[in-house]
Amino acid sequence: MSKVKIVILGRPLEEGLQDLKERFDVDYAPLEDTREWLLEHLASYDGLYTTQLPVDEALIDAGSHLKMISTHSVGFDHIAIDHAKKKGIVVSNAPQSVLMPTAELAVSLMLDTMRRVSYFDRQLRQNNWVDTSLKSGLSHGLNGKTVGIFGFGRIGQRVARMVQAFGAKVIYYKRTPLSAEQEKALGVTYHELDDLLAQSDVVSLHAPATEETEGLFDAAIFSKMKKGAFFINTARGALVDEKALVAALKSGHIAGAGLDVYQVEGKAQENLIVLDQVVMTPHSGTATWHARLALAQEAAQNMIAYFEEGKVINQVNG
Repeated sequence: MSKVKIVILGRPLEEGLQDLKERFDVDYAPLEDTREWLLEHLASYDGLYTTQLPVDEALIDAGSHLKMISTHSVGFDHIAIDHAKKKGIVVSNAPQSVLMPTAELAVSLMLDTMRRVSYFDRQLRQNNWVDTSLKSGLSHGLNGKTVGIFGFGRIGQRVARMVQAFGAKVIYYKRTPLSAEQEKALGVTYHELDDLLAQSDVVSLHAPATEETEGLFDAAIFSKMKKGAFFINTARGALVDEKALVAALKSGHIAGAGLDVYQVEGKAQENLIVLDQVVMTPHSGTATWHARLALAQEAAQNMIAYFEEGKVINQVNG
């Protein structure tokens, strides 16, 4: 019996792929002209392992023998999952490995933005000593503040625990509220979105990009936020109208923003870059050694379980 053939898009950590390579025939798609290569060669493979590179309907059609796609991420909006389902292809993600590092980054951006860490650093490097005895030199802390979490899944819940350790109160919004027992255990309360926006000193996004959430955070939503609040997005850039965010920041209605994701992946718009009250990172929520190792292993294990044991785990298109 011939070995299962797997093709990998991108370059996940080799250390996390040892088990996969011991069991299957594993190839790498070239880093240049990847799509064209896949259209020509994907029919030869049983499994596709992707590191957030787009897998659209045309590529799925080209994979005439594909049985499974495993993505090296929690997000799966880069894959045409419904089309894959029509073709009988299982699509799985890697949700466990991203929880803590993404939550850590969200809180890091809160602290940096509120305490103006990056701003003070830039000023000092330019030989400008900010006079913190003046009102203009002051910053804000999390203690005693209300943090509103939009999307209260596993990452949002970890963020809640972290900011509670700083003395913050946590309120949340999600489509299906938690039970009273769960809220009590977590020390949080559910609020409708408009109420959450009005009460929160910090609004942090932790929801996926869907038809319901895409572009939701627009001028109307930002106008409902508490004046002087801070805005954090480590979820998906598609949730936010960046022009509306820039306008809210320039007007002072939003005091600052911490962003790890953008409307256009891999590109932060110039109008955000020039604002001192904005802290930006390059979609680095999982960019720690341990997290990337765990991601590689989790995405690989999805494939091992499926092809060796017939088990489907972490499926997102069931």
